[in-house]
Amino acid sequence: MPQTAHRSRRPRRESDHGPDRRPAGQPDPRPAPQPLRRPLRWWTELPLIVVVYVAYSAGRLLARGDRKDAIGHGVGILHLEERFRIDFEHPLNRLFSDTPGLGIPADFAYASLHYLVTPAILVRLFRRRPARYRAARTWLMISTLLGLVGFTLMPTCPPRLLDAGHGFLDTMAQFSSYGWWGGEASAPRGLGGMTNQYAAMPSLHVGWALWCGVMLWLHGRGVLAKVAAVAYPTATALVVMGTANHYFLDAVGGVAVMGTGLLLTRPAMRLADRVRARFGRGSGDNPSTIVGGGCETSAGEHIPGQRTSTAGAGDSTPAATR
Repeated sequence: MPQTAHRSRRPRRESDHGPDRRPAGQPDPRPAPQPLRRPLRWWTELPLIVVVYVAYSAGRLLARGDRKDAIGHGVGILHLEERFRIDFEHPLNRLFSDTPGLGIPADFAYASLHYLVTPAILVRLFRRRPARYRAARTWLMISTLLGLVGFTLMPTCPPRLLDAGHGFLDTMAQFSSYGWWGGEASAPRGLGGMTNQYAAMPSLHVGWALWCGVMLWLHGRGVLAKVAAVAYPTATALVVMGTANHYFLDAVGGVAVMGTGLLLTRPAMRLADRVRARFGRGSGDNPSTIVGGGCETSAGEHIPGQRTSTAGAGDSTPAATR
């Protein structure tokens, strides 16, 4: 007797991209394929970050402002804080200047950590969380540029440069023999003229530390990451006030700048995408970066089959090899 071949067939589903049997004029319920975004490359990211940082540093240096105006702004901030009894920098500065065990580590932290922790987290996001990296990088850059606007519009004398009658002591100068910095903020000895000492408002030390804390909280693993996410920005705020480099309201300004930068991140990314689409190559010019692009594996299959979503393709689409 002839043997009847039993071939296992699974029911055809719309997700298999089979032939289009919809009535004429009915919209296709299947989602449109999304264009593939080109992967981020370190050799394009690094120059971008360097250019933004150099522009920020150069702009910060050029936006020195008038010394008289800067001192007036600093005194005005201090009087406002004293009026509302939020001049927390006064007791902190006395504590740090009277206690070398606190003041010296605080000076080291102020002079170095924002140059180390921020890039380290940025690199880790690039390597471990590439899907989140672009938004995080854009947020940081926009906030940094907003800080530069603040330095330009409101040059502010830090507490350590006010008249001694205001009761502040410059711990960076007091403990300068323990570190590489001189008596001019955190600049290395002999390079004090290359820094803007009237760029107190807002405090980007606090702003960048807050960014680091958010990244650690969202993407860090374990309890230590959560503790560091809270401890690092908090400690940074205490350090900038205790070393008399910033007022309390400078720290508040740093938080406000980061909040504004966060609100502008999505619009900025959409604008960048439009510019790229307008002046860059079309998505059709970019070959797929996925090996075996166009191959799909359905439930129960182990080897993907090449399928097409073109309407009217008929049943010529080969099934996956079993």
